[in-house]
Amino acid sequence: MIVINTDKETGLGISVSKKVGNSVVRHRITRLIRESFRLNRQNLLDNKSIVVIARNTIAGKNIKYEDIESAFIHLCKIHNIYS
Repeated sequence: MIVINTDKETGLGISVSKKVGNSVVRHRITRLIRESFRLNRQNLLDNKSIVVIARNTIAGKNIKYEDIESAFIHLCKIHNIYS
């Protein structure tokens, strides 16, 4: 996860490589990350651009939303953008 300071409202960029899986898997992971961002947006600091780079360890048909959300919140806390 990369956090860049900007003068805009908090935004999200997602990168999922082909190494993660086929297009169905990549789009599912993208949707789960986007939903996690949407539901936790009120807890994030303003004026940040967040770029999430999904690694191939996340791939799998058994990945759950709760796993993605907990990883997203954990990374936001590490980077001090989660209040």
